[in-house]
Amino acid sequence: MIKAVFFDWSNTLARYVPTREQLQSQALHELGLNISPQQIAPGLARADRFLFEETISSSVRQRSPAEQASINTCYQQIVLGEAGIDIPADSLSFAKLTARLNELYAQMRFVLFDDVLPAMKILKGQNRILALVTNMNADMRAVCRELGLAVYLDFVLTSSEVGASKPQPKIFLTALEYAGVAASEAVHVGDQYDIDVVGALSAGIRPILLDRNDLFQDITDCPRIHSLTEVAQYLN
Repeated sequence: MIKAVFFDWSNTLARYVPTREQLQSQALHELGLNISPQQIAPGLARADRFLFEETISSSVRQRSPAEQASINTCYQQIVLGEAGIDIPADSLSFAKLTARLNELYAQMRFVLFDDVLPAMKILKGQNRILALVTNMNADMRAVCRELGLAVYLDFVLTSSEVGASKPQPKIFLTALEYAGVAASEAVHVGDQYDIDVVGALSAGIRPILLDRNDLFQDITDCPRIHSLTEVAQYLN
C-alpha cells in the first residue's frame, strides 16, 4: 500500500515564466547577438548536465564564493559555446551578460502546470501523504503558499535543509522519516531520470518518471507518465 507520494519541483509541478531560453536570448540580443530561444536550448541542457555532475562529484560541504563563481562561469560558457558564441570569460561583454542575466532571472516566476492541482486533489482525497522533495534552495514553502499548493502538502523538504541533493539517498531517506513510512510505502515523481529515478531507487523508493514531452521512450525500468493525473493508477 502506497501511503506517501513525493514530488520533484521544476518541470514536474511548476515551470518558469518567462523561460530561461527566452531570457538568455533577450540578454544576448541586447549585446547585439541574434540568438533564438531554440538555439539556446541545447546549451542549457548540456550546462544543466554539467551542474548535475558537479553536484554529484562534490561533497556536501558548502562551496566557497570563488568556487561557486567559477561553476557559474563554466555553466554560462557551456550555454554560449553550444550556441556558437565565443565571449571570453574575462571580457567586459561577459561581465555585462552575466549581470544582465542576473537582473532578468530575478524577474522569473513559477507557474503550476495545469494538471498539478487536479492530481493533488485526487491524491489528497485518497488520504495520501504528499510532499515536495526538491534541490531548489529558495523559500519553497512561501512559493507553494503563493501558488495555492501548500494546502495539499504535508511537508516541504529542500536539499539545503538536509545537506544533500538528489540523487543522493540522504534526502530521500529524510523524506521517509518525515512521512513516517517505509520505502516500500512511498513513490517519488520527477522529470529527470538521473536525479529523480536513480535517486529514489537508491533509497528503495519506487520512482515514477514524468515525461511530459515524450523524451524518455527508451526508459523501461520504471513507470513513465505524461501527466500527473496518471499517478494515481500506479499507487495500488
